[in-house]
Amino acid sequence: MEMITLNDGVKIPAVGFGVFMIPADGSTYRAVREALNAGYRHIDTATAYFNEEEVGKAVRDSGIPREEIFITSKLWLSHYGYERAKIGIERSLRMLGMDYIDLYLIHQPYGDVVGAWKAMEEAKADGKLRSIGVSNMTPNIWNEFVPKFSTMPSVNQVECNPFSQQKELRKIMEQNNVKLECWYPLGHGNADLLNNAVITELAGKYNKNAGQIILRFEVQEGFITLPKSSNPERIKSNINIFDFELTEQEMNAIRSLDTGRTSHNPEDDGIGESLLNAFVVED
Repeated sequence: MEMITLNDGVKIPAVGFGVFMIPADGSTYRAVREALNAGYRHIDTATAYFNEEEVGKAVRDSGIPREEIFITSKLWLSHYGYERAKIGIERSLRMLGMDYIDLYLIHQPYGDVVGAWKAMEEAKADGKLRSIGVSNMTPNIWNEFVPKFSTMPSVNQVECNPFSQQKELRKIMEQNNVKLECWYPLGHGNADLLNNAVITELAGKYNKNAGQIILRFEVQEGFITLPKSSNPERIKSNINIFDFELTEQEMNAIRSLDTGRTSHNPEDDGIGESLLNAFVVED
């Protein structure tokens, strides 16, 4: 597994296993165990996924030393603000059953983000969080909040795939060596992306599937990518991308697929309130 060094010196696996929308009915536990058995050492969850507890149990039951597994979780909107964030951080630690979290993110960029960030900085200083970052920040939202932070985020987790390459945002982040993490790295099963001629031709050349070509592109671009699946064969194939390398010409061909658009616009009116009401997290 390739590792990426964040701007705070923490090393993170380039490919992680996402558990968004995997139910906490045993499904998350089974999927994470499958992923760990397949070689993943980076699991990405969140308070608002409601499956932190099953992630933690799967990690403990795997028999793999905790320090060999990189765990990401995220603070939910209802725990923003300085005092509330301290409660939210402790909640994540309790649900995961862990003494520390490797990476903790501001999940959605609305409300008292600055107060929450301060609490996360303190938790990092106390060793409860190894690295801290943000999520779903567009260039405008980044420029609204990050200049008010005392420290720079290590990552910004956003929607990113060959059709949505976040080129403007990346220019801002690169100034401070902030890494981009991809959610929806395969376009959420977008058939137009998976069946794109550039992608399918490369899949044929390298004897890989379309998803593997896309994930390889993202890794070579320096992204941290977070494919999600509950299918054991797909879980295995999504990490089997380190035995080939795309040429610069092939990388440029995929770069040319960028539309500059995403399926989700964090700047749309009312999104913060809508999300807060949609996902109710108890203390």
